Amino acid sequence: QVQLVESGGGLVQAGDSLRLSCAASGRTFRRDLMGWFRQAPGKEREFVAAISRNGYNTLYADSVKGRFTISRDNAKNTVYLQMNSLKVGDTAVYYCADGPRVVTMTIDSEYEYWGQGTQVTVSS
Repeated sequence: QVQLVESGGGLVQAGDSLRLSCAASGRTFRRDLMGWFRQAPGKEREFVAAISRNGYNTLYADSVKGRFTISRDNAKNTVYLQMNSLKVGDTAVYYCADGPRVVTMTIDSEYEYWGQGTQVTVSS
């Protein structure tokens, strides 16, 4: 079993930055691919970013590419999402996901464990 706890969300203005953290416990974190997803009100959950087990490979949604950076610290069992130049359209609940057997990083159903989510609200 894996427990994921996100933190770092909040209310910011457009153009500001936030860093989300996701602390994992319960299994060998370094073996798992990690991802961030988000869900805005009335919309389906969507892929944001993912990072490989060793941190060398990352993947981003086109909507956040160049603004968001995913990273991980396996010694701390933590994955991060640095979000810069935030836009109103980035407003959503952000979820951390753990995928021991993920093949396609962008598909949420391939991730086995999820955090409770953290709210990010960007005002104009």
